[in-house]
Amino acid sequence: METKQHNKKPYFMITSQLAPKLFACRQSTVLAEKIAKEYNTTLGKVNTTYSSDGEFQPAFEESVRGRRVFIIGSTFPNADNLMEMLLMLDAAKRASARHITAVMPYFGWARQDRKDQPRVAIGAKLVANLLQAGGATRIMTMDLHADQIQGFFEKPVDHLYASTIFMSYINDLKLDNLTIASPDMGGSKRAYAYSKHLMCDVVICYKQRKKANIIEHMELIGDVKGKNVILVDDMIDTGGTLAHAANLMMERGALSVRAICTHPILSGGAYEKIENSGLTELIVSDTIPLKKETSKIKVVSCAPLFADVMHKVQDNTSISGQFLM
Repeated sequence: METKQHNKKPYFMITSQLAPKLFACRQSTVLAEKIAKEYNTTLGKVNTTYSSDGEFQPAFEESVRGRRVFIIGSTFPNADNLMEMLLMLDAAKRASARHITAVMPYFGWARQDRKDQPRVAIGAKLVANLLQAGGATRIMTMDLHADQIQGFFEKPVDHLYASTIFMSYINDLKLDNLTIASPDMGGSKRAYAYSKHLMCDVVICYKQRKKANIIEHMELIGDVKGKNVILVDDMIDTGGTLAHAANLMMERGALSVRAICTHPILSGGAYEKIENSGLTELIVSDTIPLKKETSKIKVVSCAPLFADVMHKVQDNTSISGQFLM
């Protein structure tokens, strides 16, 4: 008996990857707009309602169902900035977003990464727990104060390094007799990464603190005489350490002292300290908006870096090849 064979057309499942959507927390709107422009898109619309007691509730004004969502916001104090990020994560989760990435250029409370005295909280771990409970499926941040904070998460963490954006600025300076310096022992790894790429010497500052933000004694490990020095650090808060280090280096015969700091917290009298210090200039990123502009502070945007990494996350490609550390 002859059987007939039917030529069946192969079945292909048609899938269309929805374009991701970007949203901004209020404190990082300017940076988020730059990132969106570099990403070649526009920010999604968020409507925030306020109660008379200060309570607020953000709401997405467009559908995020089935999409990858990037929520952009640095979580520097006050606590409303962190709370807004958590509320937006929860809103995205309840609106059936497929992937929710918390893009936190500056990860607040990162200095509380361990118990360094009795009866204190580990704030960085608490924030990690809150972000995951809020609905984040991925974290994207830059220059964490302590690399081990990545281990506080059970979700993937994309840890970006600002050396990528600062290196071109250093090269454009075309400085002779260049030396990279770390303002403390903890930042030596970062300083060595810069020095290896720039093929120059390293100087380390050894400091003893009387208490938080107050330095009792500082000493240099290395020679800066006749050198153009660039101090590198992950953040600048009150500016006391960098101002002290710059003045000490100038006293020891340095030709010039510059500083590169990723996160410009600049609290207290930091702006005045920088202006009155021996620093030629302070180069920072725009993870935290400046409170005011001064002649010594130069801003290099991190928006192109974040947009590039966000594209790679969307396309499931590696991001590790573009960083120094």
